[in-house]
Amino acid sequence: MTRYVAIGDSFTEGLGDTLPDGTERGWADLVAAGLSEIADGPVEYANLAIRGRLLEPIVKEQLETALALTPAPTLLTFNGGGNDMLRRGVSLEHLIELTEHAVQRCVDTDVRLVVLSGADPSDHLPFGSTFRQRGEILTAAVSELLPRYGVTFVDCFRDVELRRRAYWSSDRLHLNAAGHRRVASLVLGALGHPKPPHALDPGPAPAFHLLNEARYYGQHVLPWIHRRLRGRSSGDNRLPKYASWTPITV
Repeated sequence: MTRYVAIGDSFTEGLGDTLPDGTERGWADLVAAGLSEIADGPVEYANLAIRGRLLEPIVKEQLETALALTPAPTLLTFNGGGNDMLRRGVSLEHLIELTEHAVQRCVDTDVRLVVLSGADPSDHLPFGSTFRQRGEILTAAVSELLPRYGVTFVDCFRDVELRRRAYWSSDRLHLNAAGHRRVASLVLGALGHPKPPHALDPGPAPAFHLLNEARYYGQHVLPWIHRRLRGRSSGDNRLPKYASWTPITV
């Protein structure tokens, strides 16, 4: 039986892939459904990711909770660090150390681990060049680290197709449904279930409009800054959407 658990932040929780009832789906849910389609037996799924989480609580809290699930997981996907890279004074060395600790914990427990780098929103963000520089350093370090442990790596950060504006939601920080669908196809391919990676038809980038930019800053950037100044997170007081094993049937 496949028992798949996902840990991480909003990227893994699924923000941006909003269903009609207001719930968030996302690539991890799509991976669970994809595994169920091709599995010989049932698939059980848990998703402990919570929006806004920094890498340290993902590693020290979510990972330990995931590994303590009963029965034990057979597959775990891990992503984090995007929220850290949005903050001043982030230590990339510390993020790399945390990542290696997570990898070692999974190797020691014999769970199959897939590590993902988050998709790169830099082209659409204010001060995106700083985020890209940090992301490139972290992604390169992780891609060099993982072969030593025999761990699968899905590099979404350097997926040029995912950088297109068409894959991003209105806040420009989270993928939309098409973006999550592409990530799911990349993960399933890395797990040995290859399908052509989901891709949208090529099209022109949206034109710049000053009114749209002003609206974007008012709706998304300023509230984010306000939360940072207050020491708050969008994930405060939130619980995981699938905290225990949930049967997946398609």
